[in-house]
Amino acid sequence: MKPTLDAGRLLDLAREKTAESKTELAAIVDSLFEDQGTVLSDREKSLMFNIIHQLVREVEVSVRKKLSEKFATDDDVPRALVKELASDELEVAYPILTKSKVLRDEDLIEIIRLRTEEFHLAITLRDGISEVVSDALIETQNEGVITQLLENESAQISHAAFEYLVDQSKRVDTFQEPLLRRTELPQELAKKMFMWVSAALRLHIIEHYDIDTASVDRLLEQAAREGYESTLMEKIDLSSELIKSLRERGMITPEMLVKTLLDGEIPLFLAIFSDLTQLSDVVIRRIVFDKAGEGIAIACKAIDFSEYDFVSIYRKSRRVAPGRADATRAEVNILLDIYRTIDRAEALKVLDLWRRDKDYLAAIRDLVPERNSLL
Repeated sequence: MKPTLDAGRLLDLAREKTAESKTELAAIVDSLFEDQGTVLSDREKSLMFNIIHQLVREVEVSVRKKLSEKFATDDDVPRALVKELASDELEVAYPILTKSKVLRDEDLIEIIRLRTEEFHLAITLRDGISEVVSDALIETQNEGVITQLLENESAQISHAAFEYLVDQSKRVDTFQEPLLRRTELPQELAKKMFMWVSAALRLHIIEHYDIDTASVDRLLEQAAREGYESTLMEKIDLSSELIKSLRERGMITPEMLVKTLLDGEIPLFLAIFSDLTQLSDVVIRRIVFDKAGEGIAIACKAIDFSEYDFVSIYRKSRRVAPGRADATRAEVNILLDIYRTIDRAEALKVLDLWRRDKDYLAAIRDLVPERNSLL
């Protein structure tokens, strides 16, 4: 039987606000959509939407949720009604936010600016998010929202947004992998990220972008120099005189190396590390400022560090680079596993290659071939 669209009766039920009236109202509203394509005429459907719009805030959440689920994939629903549901409680709004094509970009941007993180996360799940909506989501500066947006392959992201997020990825590790997985990421931005991502992501860049080995080594050298050379070079030169005195007194030891780093004496730490390994200051900075940590593992193994001292050096070295996050427990465990597998004789051979200016990454790759599955 065709449902009776008696607006007056429905409004009366809404005003009564008794348990019985709410139950009856919910039943009537819900029944209006059963087999609506064959039961209701266009005029009745229009009337039904008008009635629902007037009553949508009066019915129970469970009913509003059902309506939202029904309307989420219906392109004929009036935009005003869809917007009303999209601004409701999250469990009601969610189907509309994630699926409804009735919502326009300006509607989504308004919701992003006025509602909370949970609403933003729902919007990131939509198909075909436009650049302007992506920009609004990025402007929230919420790392979880931005990461989920980047993981949505159908979302459109502008070149300017990519530039901004690549710069932010130096500080926010969670941006790095989803950025590099995006096929439309410009090559020049991928090359820029090479200087601060993990070894595994560096391998991804080499495999998916046109970067030759010579360029790879230049990027690593640039990473070691940029941002640190101007603040450290003068002090390193002064420390070199101290190094001679320390060497004469037999104080150039792994223990002294750890102590200088723990004390925050970074220039002296770099000078001692260079003296112990006989590596140039450029290579030492490349090792220390390389977030991946494998270079430190090889160097520490070659100079016969204990596992405890190696972990101390690795943890503290992460704080040398401005803005870099501390090493996580998982990262430390991965590097410790690698450290234990490295043969000291092979590590000494790698240091000899680095002294002769051989390919930095190639030497790591040859000594630690399994690293790509670990990092």
